[in-house]
Amino acid sequence: MKTKTDRKTELAAVEVLRQTGVDVLEAALVAKRALEAGRGRVKRAMACIAAGEEELRRCEKTVTFARAVEEALEARKDRRARTLCDFRGITKRFMRRCKGLANRRVRSISAEECRDYIQEAFDTPRQRNKARLILSGVFTTACKRGWCAENPVRKVEPERLEEKRINILSKAEIAKLMSTAETFEGGVCLAATAIMLYAGVRPNEVERLRWSDVRIDDGVICIAPHHSKTGGARHVTIFPPLARILHRNRRPGNERICPPNWRHLRARLHREAGFRTWQSDVLRHTFATHHLATFRNYAELQLEMGHRSAELLRTRYIAMEGVYRREDSLLAD
Repeated sequence: MKTKTDRKTELAAVEVLRQTGVDVLEAALVAKRALEAGRGRVKRAMACIAAGEEELRRCEKTVTFARAVEEALEARKDRRARTLCDFRGITKRFMRRCKGLANRRVRSISAEECRDYIQEAFDTPRQRNKARLILSGVFTTACKRGWCAENPVRKVEPERLEEKRINILSKAEIAKLMSTAETFEGGVCLAATAIMLYAGVRPNEVERLRWSDVRIDDGVICIAPHHSKTGGARHVTIFPPLARILHRNRRPGNERICPPNWRHLRARLHREAGFRTWQSDVLRHTFATHHLATFRNYAELQLEMGHRSAELLRTRYIAMEGVYRREDSLLAD
């Protein structure tokens, strides 16, 4: 039987719960849940509540996706201009095409939503895979700042790419391109074109080279880490056909390999040489195919190309027809 003191205690408890402004029954259920979490001990129940408050504050610490993008760009401010341009362009496209994304709190965005955003904003598998990497970069920065608990993009599988047949230039096309480059605008594009064709150097890497990077007597072109696409330094071999062209066209060391307005001139050169369309990286693919035909060595070719593994060469860079014998190679002296 309840005593008078018990009844007074119960009434006082009800009054305390009523003062919270919450329905008394709901407040009692919360108190019951806290005591259960504390295994019936009041002190432990209070510790559970305190820990829960701290976790809730941590979870509520977040920012909008647009703010996370700004912070991710700031964290990458020392990257190359082209890298930043890609990062900025892709994140803008996400926010332009995905309604409401810019104002979403990053902590609330799930892996399923990230997958939907990628599908909604980009049209091809290759575009979507690149967008996935950049979106992951935004969330990686957000995780480091404590704005989300994990990177949801890591749970989004990249799309499998169906590789297309690799095309390379034929002997006749190579001859036409190089003969045109000899005379086009006084030969200003010849050295850069030859370096891409006979050494497999990427177009963007060639744009950053100066003549001081070309060590003709040592037989190498020095690609510095800040000039390389992958960030790693490498020495590219100057094979005899390239050495002859570079000797004839050598310039002072402080001059750039590429002339001013290089991209416009390069497009004009291709048209004048008879190419109605120009496949991206066709010179690099041509070099790789001829190198393998000449030396039969994937490891050496990997070093020349600046790849982290030979897998990319086997799957994307080598044409399976057109060059079979060493004597057919453009690198043969």
